[in-house]
Amino acid sequence: MSSLHSASRGGILAILVGTAFLSGCNSDDKQAANQAPPPQAVTVVTLKAQDVTLRRELAGRATPSLIAEVRPQVSGIVQKRLFEEGWQVKAGQPLYQLADLEYEADAANAKAALVRAQSALRQAELTARRSTELSQIDAVSRQDDETTQSNLAQARADVEAATAMLKRSQVLLGYARIVSPISGNIGKSSVTQGALVTAAQTDPLALVQRLDPMYVDVTQSSAELLELRKSASAGTLRRSDDLPVQIVLEDGSTLAQPGKLAFTDITVDPTTGSYTLRVTVPNPDGVLLPGMYVRAMVGSGVRNAAVLVPQQGVARDPKGDTTAMVVTRDNKVELRKVQVNRTIGNNWLVDAGLAAGDRVIVEGLQKVGPGAPVQPSEFGSNPAKPAAPATAQAGQQPAKS
Repeated sequence: MSSLHSASRGGILAILVGTAFLSGCNSDDKQAANQAPPPQAVTVVTLKAQDVTLRRELAGRATPSLIAEVRPQVSGIVQKRLFEEGWQVKAGQPLYQLADLEYEADAANAKAALVRAQSALRQAELTARRSTELSQIDAVSRQDDETTQSNLAQARADVEAATAMLKRSQVLLGYARIVSPISGNIGKSSVTQGALVTAAQTDPLALVQRLDPMYVDVTQSSAELLELRKSASAGTLRRSDDLPVQIVLEDGSTLAQPGKLAFTDITVDPTTGSYTLRVTVPNPDGVLLPGMYVRAMVGSGVRNAAVLVPQQGVARDPKGDTTAMVVTRDNKVELRKVQVNRTIGNNWLVDAGLAAGDRVIVEGLQKVGPGAPVQPSEFGSNPAKPAAPATAQAGQQPAKS
């Protein structure tokens, strides 16, 4: 009986110990469940107000600042080409020599006609002088004296006409030597030695283009112009026409020399709804060539106290609204709807929804939601790893099976 009683007492004691053990485990599990999760570590960017230059990327073509078509002003046979194709030429430099024997003969004939007219003028002057002396003593009639004076005036007119003919023949003779009208780069010649050219031909003999500086003609929507004017009127944008213009080449590289806005056309193309802007670009190395496709980063003005937010801190919800996660003063997450204008580098330009001083989450967005507590650290800093909260360490026990 004593052994049976001892076994019964041992079984009761085991049950009591097991019940106490299970009760302790349940108590630990409830305590762990009631504890709040630790704040998630996130990286934020504190927004700042700054003046931002607004730029617009516009496509265009490079054109020479000066273009001159070399054309003959007299007809003749090309005797010689006096330039190297593709080289630079100076204004007034001879380019072609035409056969000029006919023009030399005309010039010589005009010179001889002038000599005859001058000789006749001297004779008329002597006759008129004698006639005047004789008329004073009534040795000649008044009518004869008037005729003599008229012949003198005619002789003077003949000299002037002969002088003009000589100048014209000399000009035509000079046209037989075709010169460059401007300084620049000359292209290929459309004629060779022995070719017949005429003063009325439509095809130019060659083309001379000034490549330094160059023009870049771009087009911009008239709707964008109206928007800029509204922003300027509202005081949020300070217009400036002297902002440098960056030229982006076809391979994506940027031209070393910045350009400058030369003028803005006042006519809008009715078919495209756009107007033309001309940019003057220095081209000392000849990188820009006529007809080359380029993109121009044209500055439209300076936006005062603008707010920029990194692109990774802005997202779109299923409705298409633009949102950002902001850390409040008590380090909790707040979902904000924002309005963005355009991209500037790796940032969005904010129109509404965010202000200077807001802390926008840029890293750790997948781990948090609205209202969640967070432990923010500024982007770019290297904060020490934070210690785990004391509440997360106290009372923890290894898992029991």
